[in-house]
Amino acid sequence: MKKLLILILILAAIGALWFYLNYGQVTPLAKLEQIANQSFNLAQTAKEISTPPPLRATKEAPSAYLTRDGVLQWTNFQRQANGLPALKINQKLNLAAEAKVKDMFAKQYFEHVSPSGVSPSDLLDQAGYAYILAGQNLALGNFANDQALVQGWMDSPGHRANILGKYTEIGIAVGRGTFNGQSTWLAVQEFGKPLSACPQVSASLQTKINSDQAQLKTLEAEATALKTELESSLPRNRQQSMTYNQEVNQYNSLISQINALISQLQGEITIYNGQVGAFNACAKS
Repeated sequence: MKKLLILILILAAIGALWFYLNYGQVTPLAKLEQIANQSFNLAQTAKEISTPPPLRATKEAPSAYLTRDGVLQWTNFQRQANGLPALKINQKLNLAAEAKVKDMFAKQYFEHVSPSGVSPSDLLDQAGYAYILAGQNLALGNFANDQALVQGWMDSPGHRANILGKYTEIGIAVGRGTFNGQSTWLAVQEFGKPLSACPQVSASLQTKINSDQAQLKTLEAEATALKTELESSLPRNRQQSMTYNQEVNQYNSLISQINALISQLQGEITIYNGQVGAFNACAKS
């Protein structure tokens, strides 16, 4: 009887050692949980538009007359006087400015956003102008001439900031019509720094990152479910041990895939955020 008991204990010890050698190499769940808790936040590109409160003339000139060329000339005069490069006329910005003048006369309002909710950014989108920075100056009244109009904007801090801003292009529209029963002028300046002025952020890389993130979540869910199954089904015989061993190998393979995908994602996001940083630095320069 004692010999039988000793034999059973020896076999149990051998079984325990054999089990450890075969099933003791499971990748710790803590590593998976650490991976699962990592986040990958993509930086956002800058896109700004400046809209100072519209300017009304303080003095009405009976012989008021405004022109696009004159407004451009005096705008660039002010920029050059302040050590800034001249703005170039852009036809898409001209279209946006013209649309704004016509809309304000037609709907009898004097605001950056129309009564129907059309904003300056909407006008630029409708004109097909892709931008990084944009600004819009509005003026209403019988300014004596183009110089007086631009000087009026320069005397207003918000409009001055647009005229002397980090833009490279401009669109201008002036028009005379009836506003609130009075014959008067409306003037619009549309400023822009085009999207093409800065190094672009890769849309395909962002798509790849999103796809890899989705795949990572799928692999994490599979690994978590498999680990739960492993913990709740320790083998009791040789056949179960073989199945268990296969599942352990499957689990460890999933962990390896997850680690490889994590490394790949980190590299992709580093490149992407570098592109965003270069874009935003250009946008603010």
